[in-house]
Amino acid sequence: MSKATIYSRFKEIAEKFPDSVAIYQDDRTLTFSELDGLVNAVLTKIDSLSENPGEFIGIVMHHGYMQIAAMLAVLKSGAAYVPAEPTLPADRINYMMRNAGVTLVIDDDFCDSLNPEAKDLPDKSTPEGIAYVLYTSGTTGKPKGVVIENHSVANYARAFEAEMKIGPGDVMLQYSICSFDIFVEEVFATLLNGAALAIPSGEIHNGPIEGLMDFCRRHKVTILDGFPYLVADINHRPELLPPSVTLIVSGGDVVRENYISYLRDKGVRIYNTYGPSETCVCSNYYRIDNAPALEDGTYPVGKPVEGVDVKIMDENLREVGDGVFGEICIFGEGVGRGYLGNPPEQSNFITLPDGTRFYRSGDMGFRREDGNVIFLHRRDDQVMILGRRVEPEEVENVLNEYPDIDRGIVRAFKDEAGLHYLVAYIIPEVGFALSGLKDWLKSKLADFMVPEFYVALHAIPLNSHGKVDMAQLPVVLKEGDYK
Repeated sequence: MSKATIYSRFKEIAEKFPDSVAIYQDDRTLTFSELDGLVNAVLTKIDSLSENPGEFIGIVMHHGYMQIAAMLAVLKSGAAYVPAEPTLPADRINYMMRNAGVTLVIDDDFCDSLNPEAKDLPDKSTPEGIAYVLYTSGTTGKPKGVVIENHSVANYARAFEAEMKIGPGDVMLQYSICSFDIFVEEVFATLLNGAALAIPSGEIHNGPIEGLMDFCRRHKVTILDGFPYLVADINHRPELLPPSVTLIVSGGDVVRENYISYLRDKGVRIYNTYGPSETCVCSNYYRIDNAPALEDGTYPVGKPVEGVDVKIMDENLREVGDGVFGEICIFGEGVGRGYLGNPPEQSNFITLPDGTRFYRSGDMGFRREDGNVIFLHRRDDQVMILGRRVEPEEVENVLNEYPDIDRGIVRAFKDEAGLHYLVAYIIPEVGFALSGLKDWLKSKLADFMVPEFYVALHAIPLNSHGKVDMAQLPVVLKEGDYK
């Protein structure tokens, strides 16, 4: 186990590079020393309100240097932070805070009156102490809280530096929302390695990509980190990419060859990353700008990061050999403590008789002879069509190979008889013909795998996490065949 905590590592960097820039914003620039001073000011106010604010402290703030200072202050206090975007529905925020037993919530108003002369207070964080709780979707319909410890984040920052070579002089764009683990990568893999964060205003963040790339140009951003859809959007406008950018990290969903078709000619390193929130951001990396895609146009998710081990296991949780299909299971420093409470998914955290813990990802794949892992699909995404098993992801991969569509996704729905059918959502290019696409699919797939319905979209709707927003997809209804 790493002996470092998030704050102890940050403090080392602040003492080593006190005058280096830690955060760029359009309205202010903070050095590491100044950011650490704000951390003490926030912590002083926390202490003034309560001698024991509790194990969990909520943070509901707009993005900016004060939000980062508040998180570090909570960590330094020995507590864990529970983040939520202020724009989330009030009911969801309240549920998360109640579920975590939060008794103190830090909001933007909390930080209005801080003592600029606050003393350097003791660091009470411990490696095995909880760092944060991120809420993800649960099978019960209520979000579940993923508990991650300090040592896991400290290890991940070290692993990110080892692979990505991030350090002083680098600038990371802070783009992800705070309740998603890409935010953890953006913030802590940056600051804990002496690099700087560039945080755009909400107007720029939510505006057109031209404004975002202009912000990156002005602040000489060197690293972009985000979902494949952000990468794909930049790929369509490669002329907008600032010359300062040398690294693009994609994660959270499948990245496809046509998402980087122009970017790979810009001389930028591009990585495909993989890992559930339950295992501290990422467990695997794979560089793709200099590698051929797989036959379906996707890429391997790569090899385990430093401090992590990944095994492919069968249904009896026995490791299988190279090339054998199984479930991706994650061991090592990144494995979280589990979930708050005892939701049904708690059973995915396994403890062996010797004390070794691992996480069953629910993702299926195999390991190649070169050690790189191939992700295929979710364990629970199979549907039955005409009595045969179909993976919508497999159909989606073939769909995206068709040259006359910009992007496409495939989703399964049930008709009135409870039988599954497939719908393809596509962004067509000029000259697209549905007959050509259907002929293409029939040449690549069995007839029962070809989607029944097709919906043309101007853009794939995304939720605040950057993933496909199912609620915004139009559903083609089907009566159903009871015969």
